[in-house]
Amino acid sequence: MESMTDQQMIQQAFQQLLGSLDKTVSAEEKELIKQAFQEASTLYEGKMLASGKPMIMHYLEVARIAVVEIGLRTSTVIAALLHGMEVSGYEKSVQLETRYNKDVSIIIKGFRKISELPTERLSFHSDQFRKLFLSLIEDIRVILLKVAHRLYDLRSPEDSNGKKIEKFILEVKHFYIPITHRLGLYSIKAEFEERVMRFENPSMFDSISEKIKASKDKQDLFMSHLIQPIEEQLKEQGLDCSIKWRTKSIPSIWAKMRDQNVDFEQVYDLFAMRIITRSSPKKEKEDCWRVYSIVTNLYSPNPKRLRDWITTPKASGYESLHTTLKAPDDKWVEVQIRSERMDIVAEKGQAAHWMYKEQQGKKEAEDWLNQVRDVLDNPDQIRFDSYKRKQNQYDKIFIFTPNGDLKQLNGGSTVLDFAYEVHTQVGSTCNGARVNNRIVPIRHVLQNGDKVEILTSKKQSPKHDWLGFVNTDRAKSKIKRYLKEEELKEAEIGKGLLLRKLKNWKITYSDDIINHLVKYYKTSSSVQLYHMIATEKLNLVELKKHLVSLSSDEKVSARHEQTEQPQEVKHSLKSDSKDDFLLIDDNISNVNFKLAKCCNPIPGDDVFGFVTINTGITIHRTSCPNALRLKTRYGYRFLKVKWKEAKDNPTFQAAIRVVGQDTLGLVGEITKLISNDLKVIMRSISFDSRDGRFNGKILLQIKDTDHLDQLIHRISKVQGVERVTRID
Repeated sequence: MESMTDQQMIQQAFQQLLGSLDKTVSAEEKELIKQAFQEASTLYEGKMLASGKPMIMHYLEVARIAVVEIGLRTSTVIAALLHGMEVSGYEKSVQLETRYNKDVSIIIKGFRKISELPTERLSFHSDQFRKLFLSLIEDIRVILLKVAHRLYDLRSPEDSNGKKIEKFILEVKHFYIPITHRLGLYSIKAEFEERVMRFENPSMFDSISEKIKASKDKQDLFMSHLIQPIEEQLKEQGLDCSIKWRTKSIPSIWAKMRDQNVDFEQVYDLFAMRIITRSSPKKEKEDCWRVYSIVTNLYSPNPKRLRDWITTPKASGYESLHTTLKAPDDKWVEVQIRSERMDIVAEKGQAAHWMYKEQQGKKEAEDWLNQVRDVLDNPDQIRFDSYKRKQNQYDKIFIFTPNGDLKQLNGGSTVLDFAYEVHTQVGSTCNGARVNNRIVPIRHVLQNGDKVEILTSKKQSPKHDWLGFVNTDRAKSKIKRYLKEEELKEAEIGKGLLLRKLKNWKITYSDDIINHLVKYYKTSSSVQLYHMIATEKLNLVELKKHLVSLSSDEKVSARHEQTEQPQEVKHSLKSDSKDDFLLIDDNISNVNFKLAKCCNPIPGDDVFGFVTINTGITIHRTSCPNALRLKTRYGYRFLKVKWKEAKDNPTFQAAIRVVGQDTLGLVGEITKLISNDLKVIMRSISFDSRDGRFNGKILLQIKDTDHLDQLIHRISKVQGVERVTRID
């Protein structure tokens, strides 16, 4: 049993808590808080803190901070009193909702969830941890309750052991200081900074503190002399103002000493002064500028330090004039000038300084935090329900390694995705994992905040079916690369096996045979063909039968093609000197021939004929890109061809490219030259202009090469044209 002294202390703390809520909660809400207090008394009965105080005092003080210093109300107070209870089960959550409300259940569950996150390596992952933290909670009050908790922890280090305090300091330094800055909880942020510095660098903290105390009289005298003429001028000008001043915080001074590499005495702006006008809404801006005029007439300002956030307020709503004055003895003093309304907005946190003091681009998951400024400023007018985060708001999840490192993955990622995120070899040999101390398969879908230990096996290797359930691009690419490398290795084995078999079957290996087999077996490439041979997916006995029969047919076909040209071609051969040539023009009717589209030959070009099996003869230019390949593989199908002089005037298709400077009317001049002057029919024309230059393609009906050469020559003379070339 607790002593009467403890009971009295507990009751006194609870009555103080109720007193702080008197004007802000209803009688019904007060009864719910009393009920929560009774439940907490039972829950923590007989439990003591490290300092020897009853444990419930911790919960009462956290609740008081939440109410008095942050401005929270009923649901958060109840959650603060009961946040030490276990609520992981569904039944307990329902019971909490029934006894109090759903908000209480959500806040306590969220608080427990984020309290279990490993923070040992927080400094390495501060930004990612902040995103994870925010993605796990549904209600902003979870963060605010955690802030109140950590403030209590740092104020009462005697209630925790040394290791816990180190953990709390780490969290506050890398997480809660930035969070309170974003929320506009400036007094709490300043206290956090001081307590962190006092813990990490006590000697420097004490040294600066002593120097501030030792020079207090001088500071007071200096500032009174500085302020006196300002007050006199303000009064003389009929301005109703109040003036506050302070020495900057110890952490702020320490930061300036480090950044400027100077001693305490050399820090040039130790003081900050605020002048607050009592003005009507219509005269706020005018009065602020009048104050600015007065102080800058008395003391020289640093023009580079003027910040006018009255004429153009920040997106956050922050309004103030900032300048730095050069006081006597060459000391600099920062001055903020604002109205009472502006001061209340800034002090309450509505300004949310993080929107302009920190780099943009870090908002992502933190945008919704900015809404809390209205909750803090108007607690009676805002419904907290509208500030609950929607489910599935984030498409990223954050996973912990056993060492506390943090990895960011796509939502819906599996154990295998995480394994590949750790290391390629870990992913390739992954055969399961231990997630939150529970064994799961590689397909298991991870949840935000899971702690994952990958299990591997030397016998494991990537499989094709893995691609069906992995989520991240990294995992997919690594699996595909491994499978491709394995396919290439097996393909080499398959190729060697096929070469040996061909040699045994007395069949000469050639690219034509391989290309034929690729088409015959409908594989995507020769690599896939070799892979199928290596993995015995192709029957080599059937392959042999097919190649042997194909080889016999090819020999007969080759002899036939070499000794017997198509009948209609024979009839068209005419004697020209000692060589046989096929003379062609646009009127040949007894020969099945066509002009190759790959090089578009026209009369005058040096050409050859290529006998195809199904479509007769194709006429190519000797300079055709395909000529060398055709001659190397199918030399026996070549025919010597010459153009026959045509009796009438047939035309042939040719394309030219025109390049030059893009000037007004140039395209019209070129087309006019082609159509009107040269009387050439244009089948199509396209011009592309970029960066003052043009690139055009024109498809023409040409009689022969002389006609084309004349046209190219004439177009090249047009002013602005730099190059005209024929396109194959």
